[in-house]
Amino acid sequence: MTRPPLTENGTGAPDTGRPPSLWRNRDFNLLWTGQCLSDLGGAMTDLALPLLVLQQTGSPARAGLVGTTGLAVTMACRLPAGVLADRFDRRRLLIVSDLFRLVLFTLLAGLLLAGAVHLPVIVAVVACSAAATAVFSTAEHAAIRSLVGPGQIADAVARNEARAYGTSLAGPPLGGLLFGIGRALPFAGNALSFLLSLAAVLRVRQPLQQPRQQGSPTAGASAVQGLRFVLHHPFLRALLLIAAPLNMAFTGMVFALTLSLRRAGLPPFMVGLAGTIFAVGGLLGAFAAPVLQRMLRLPVLLTVLCWATAALMAVSALLSTTILAAVPLAAAVFLGPTANAALFGHQAAVTPDALQGRVVSVILLAAGSAAALAPTLAGALLGRWSGGTAMLAFAALVGVAAVAASCSRGIRDKPS
Repeated sequence: MTRPPLTENGTGAPDTGRPPSLWRNRDFNLLWTGQCLSDLGGAMTDLALPLLVLQQTGSPARAGLVGTTGLAVTMACRLPAGVLADRFDRRRLLIVSDLFRLVLFTLLAGLLLAGAVHLPVIVAVVACSAAATAVFSTAEHAAIRSLVGPGQIADAVARNEARAYGTSLAGPPLGGLLFGIGRALPFAGNALSFLLSLAAVLRVRQPLQQPRQQGSPTAGASAVQGLRFVLHHPFLRALLLIAAPLNMAFTGMVFALTLSLRRAGLPPFMVGLAGTIFAVGGLLGAFAAPVLQRMLRLPVLLTVLCWATAALMAVSALLSTTILAAVPLAAAVFLGPTANAALFGHQAAVTPDALQGRVVSVILLAAGSAAALAPTLAGALLGRWSGGTAMLAFAALVGVAAVAASCSRGIRDKPS
């Protein structure tokens, strides 16, 4: 018996004109499962890398330098990654990125076992991995529209949000446990996660983009096309003004709370528990996202998110010396996955497939660049004022975003 040809939904089932449930979408689930494992490996490494540098050098400053290097390279590669995701076959980009990271972390684990790792090697691995991750994540974002039905994009993004928060809960404890057993183990585990992700991507059958036209513009002109599309679209343009301060405030609040709790004398375990509480709020919000986004229109959702976050961050600032400060932050992040799912769902729906990678990269760059500055700003504020006062500054920043969301015509007039 011959196997039925694949339909547009990639399931091999007869095309009824309606896409199947995401849980029955073979290709989406393959990519999602592979990335669950890859994200788990990345979360393990995020904890193990600063521990490794601290062990190697005894310098917290150098450990911070490694983390900053990864963030800086990711931001620098965002726009080029968008161009690549729109110009080349996205499936091949995912395969090459996974292969590259697999080789990098296999090499790092092997050098650790041989006792031949030095700081320049660690920095090089972090920088190269960050570049590959920027390409992979941008191509994956851009491919969602090709894998799921138009009405399922927001639900698919919500599933990805749940994946991110879930791995952020499980990865660090597992990374710490493995590092305690043997310092090469978290990096070997990360290499294995990329191998499994690669195996999943290789089994994806659906094309991850529409056919490309010949005669593509230069890389520079191609990047400008994505930026121009965002700036000329009223809703996406307004989104940049809201997403940047929101991301910066959340990152700064978590950083300021961590230092404030340590300054108040809480043990590291309790400080880590605050981060767990925060992540649980996001994970619960990701599970609730499909229901919430059907209850609230996107303009209402954005406005409620901003005002509620500003108020909850202010409450957290008043509790800045106790573990209870993490509870209002967890409540604030609860709506975040719903907003992300609705926002990227709308973005994917209004953006032509040939521009998906570049538009996603512009949005991620705008939001991520502001967030990357947050630890520096939080450190400067904490050097001058108390933890509560520093945290109030970030609450005020969200208040500015809330005013912008309430007054922006681009948000209010968003077409359904």
